[in-house]
Amino acid sequence: MTITMHLYYTGPKGNALAFAQEMETSGLVERIRKQAGNSRYQYFVPLDDPDSILLIDSWVDQAALDHHHASPMMQDILKLRNKYQLTVTAERYQSDQDGIPAQDQAFIHP
Repeated sequence: MTITMHLYYTGPKGNALAFAQEMETSGLVERIRKQAGNSRYQYFVPLDDPDSILLIDSWVDQAALDHHHASPMMQDILKLRNKYQLTVTAERYQSDQDGIPAQDQAFIHP
C-alpha cells in the first residue's frame, strides 16, 4: 500500500520557491530519494498560488515513512522551513490496491 503525501509549503513572496530550490541544490532531495522505500519526492508550482510549492512525497508503506520522519534529514528540512518562514498543510492518500477502475481508464491516454 503506497502512501502519498501532498505537502503545501506557503510563505512570504518567493520563499516557498526558494525553499524548494535550496532543498534541491543542497542535495537533501537526492538523499531523501535514495532512502529505502521512497518512490517519489518532487516539487511543483501551483499555477493559481505563486506563494506556495506542492511537494508530492510517496513511500512504499508506513514503516518507510516513519523511518524517513525519524531520520536526521527531517531536522534539516525543519530548519529550512523555519528559515523561509513557511507554513505547511498536508493531504494524505493511500494507493488503491485494485488499481484504476475501467470507467476512469477511458480518460487516461498513454
